[in-house]
Amino acid sequence: MLDIKFIRKNPEVVKDACAKKNAACDIDKLLDVDQKKLKIQQELEGIAAEKNKSSKAIPQAKDALERENIIKAMKVLDERVSDLEKKLKEYDTEYASLMLLVPNIPLSTVPVGKDDSENVVLRKVGKVPEFDFKPKSYLEIGEKLGVIDIERASKIAGSRFGFLKGDVALLEFALTKLVFDTVLQEKFVPVIPPVMIKREMARGTGYFEQTDEKEAYHVADDDMFLVGTSEQSLITMHADETFNVAELPKLYAGFSTCFRREAGSYGKDTKGILRVHQFDKLEMVVFCTPDDDAKYRELLLAIEEKLMQALKLPYQVINICTGDLGRPAAAKYDIEAWVPSENKYRETHSTSTCGDFQARRLNIRFRDKDGVHFVHTLNGTAFALGRTIIAIMENNQQADGSVAIPEVLQPYMGKAKIS
Repeated sequence: MLDIKFIRKNPEVVKDACAKKNAACDIDKLLDVDQKKLKIQQELEGIAAEKNKSSKAIPQAKDALERENIIKAMKVLDERVSDLEKKLKEYDTEYASLMLLVPNIPLSTVPVGKDDSENVVLRKVGKVPEFDFKPKSYLEIGEKLGVIDIERASKIAGSRFGFLKGDVALLEFALTKLVFDTVLQEKFVPVIPPVMIKREMARGTGYFEQTDEKEAYHVADDDMFLVGTSEQSLITMHADETFNVAELPKLYAGFSTCFRREAGSYGKDTKGILRVHQFDKLEMVVFCTPDDDAKYRELLLAIEEKLMQALKLPYQVINICTGDLGRPAAAKYDIEAWVPSENKYRETHSTSTCGDFQARRLNIRFRDKDGVHFVHTLNGTAFALGRTIIAIMENNQQADGSVAIPEVLQPYMGKAKIS
């Protein structure tokens, strides 16, 4: 969340950010509740001082009547305190709800735009393949080779699920090994995190207010949520902790299965493995000082591009506009890989800085010679494995229906093609 002191001093800046992000929140109401809270707190402090003064006066009372009057006055104050504390609790609840709706402020480098149609292409990398035959979709290729099975997955689990089999299953593990071999060179710590988190942890990352809570899979009996991305587990790992500045940065690369209802995507990509309820993902997360934010934002993007270039996949880098940025992010890059069967680029990666937005919600700090401050958190996709497999299969398909395995993955696979 944002610092309430910043909101008090810069209400128009925050309102502008809400408008640019298409985020529905009432800043005037928030500030009104904030002032009511402050007024009650001030009155409670005044009553506490008055009671303290009265308690010291009791032993010095001239007689029993004066002592009785002081005690009666203190009881009246106690009743007033009870009323005020009840009202303060109501305001605290309303205040917390309103604060959680306030989005992060976009950085000045973020292009202003209403939605994803106004995102800005920064660069295109790699040559789009030209085939001397009509290219097939990954699903056609995968079903013919017997390495993707949607029908049987639908039989046992319903729509938006798939079996990855044989060499495509091995391809996922090859991609995973490539990521860890790459990020270890940058001193990232590999992590396999929990895929279930508590409600307060899920809310702390800032996504519940961005998309409906119903987008997440909820285990009602335990009030736990299945993660939609490894970031949720990795960021919350250090909730309520304070680092010494010498401990920063903290660099993690997590592998996890992720779960999404895809509640807002009815009718979109309903068949196949592009938009599914369950998928595997490798996510990078950084905790750093504010001064190092820009440095690690560029490092995350550089690693993502290095991985895509290692696979020799054509892609484009996108600077995400304000209207498509999402509530927690202050800036975001996407990478989109070329998908021949659709004749367009599709998202495979994102890199975001959230500044201290998530750290404030989760109380993650660092201590240096100037005091205690909130860390900055950043996240970046190493590979969304299903989508990367799609890009590999389509861009490397052969006329005979086989798929050439990228050279960098062949040592992990022990072969040069899937056939």
